[in-house]
Amino acid sequence: MRIGIFGGSFDPIHIGHLIVAEAAADRLPLDRVHFVPASQQPHKLGEHRASVEDRIAMLELAVAHNPRFALDRREADRAGTSYTVDTLRSLSAEFPEDELFLLVGADAAARLSTWREGDVVRQLASVTVLSRPGAGPASDSETGHNLEVPAIGVSATAIREAVARGDSIRYLVPAGVAAYIAAHELYRTEGSC
Repeated sequence: MRIGIFGGSFDPIHIGHLIVAEAAADRLPLDRVHFVPASQQPHKLGEHRASVEDRIAMLELAVAHNPRFALDRREADRAGTSYTVDTLRSLSAEFPEDELFLLVGADAAARLSTWREGDVVRQLASVTVLSRPGAGPASDSETGHNLEVPAIGVSATAIREAVARGDSIRYLVPAGVAAYIAAHELYRTEGSC
């Protein structure tokens, strides 16, 4: 099998995440895409607005109806800071016969040399940089392959800000995610943006 690993805060998951994951699954091609929410990312210490359990619940709602998408809790269930190399080691042990593809944005790819054991990351998975049309390749030539994906002008930050203002987030996140955010009053306080 060919497995894509798509990690991040997902605070919250939005249509941009889903669209680029679907494009990667189609074009690489991938049998599955594992969405791996970080418990605590080393480059975003203390920046998550929703709890890891809320982010997991939203991810479950977002990926439930796509048979190629799966929620992967391994980083959330592991204590401490989430490091990609640890996740890839765990996945390699669990799926020793499968080919792993690490799906990263161009901004993350540009910092790959600063990641914990970045050279091991490249050995464990084929690093695939998800780049917007016309953006060109990532600046780090050692990142791996570039895959052009649709440019979606949606960000988790903008969604959190919209919720805090009381604006609609319909069509920016799956309907179930919007309902979850409303029911749990996520991102409502001014300090949460």
